[in-house]
Amino acid sequence: MKNQNRHGDFENVMLPHLDAAHNLARWLVRDPSMAEDVVQDAYERACKYFAAFRGGSGRAWLLQIVRNAAYSTLKVQRRRMEVSLSSGTRAADEDGVEMDIPDSSPDPEATLAQRQDLAALDDALNALPVGWRECLILREVEELSYKEMARIMDVPIGTVMSRLSRARRALQREVFGDDHQGLVPKNGRPILPADMRGLTGVCQ
Repeated sequence: MKNQNRHGDFENVMLPHLDAAHNLARWLVRDPSMAEDVVQDAYERACKYFAAFRGGSGRAWLLQIVRNAAYSTLKVQRRRMEVSLSSGTRAADEDGVEMDIPDSSPDPEATLAQRQDLAALDDALNALPVGWRECLILREVEELSYKEMARIMDVPIGTVMSRLSRARRALQREVFGDDHQGLVPKNGRPILPADMRGLTGVCQ
């Protein structure tokens, strides 16, 4: 009965944040399949350590785990690339967060223009250092507080604000030009339900 209650509590607290977890993972690792693995891993970790959750923001607690899982995945991927390639392009921002390698229904004209704008925004986001990109996603898409972001990223609030400010300026220059005040729109990509991601039963 105790295990059943624990499983029920976990699902009630954590599963409502599945979309946010997948959104953050996708923007950090930039690969849908890899993002699914990251979220699966994160939910398994969250289930394992759920007894340590002391209340408060379940979303912030979960996204911290997602972030850690994503960075672990990126680290493994980077090591594989270093082994398989003799040269590569890597950079780091001045905060020490490495830049990962970027990837590359109105009327028809409006639809095309919107798609081009979103594609340009997507490319610009992917080109940002991963530490700046996660700031934008956590703040502008997930609408977390600076305090929650600082907890998730394990940095002081001042560092969060600094990275976010530089990320906004860089994105604004890249996509909109210096005179535009637009920020990051909501992610329009579809999110699969939990049972289609293989996430049901992770805490059983």
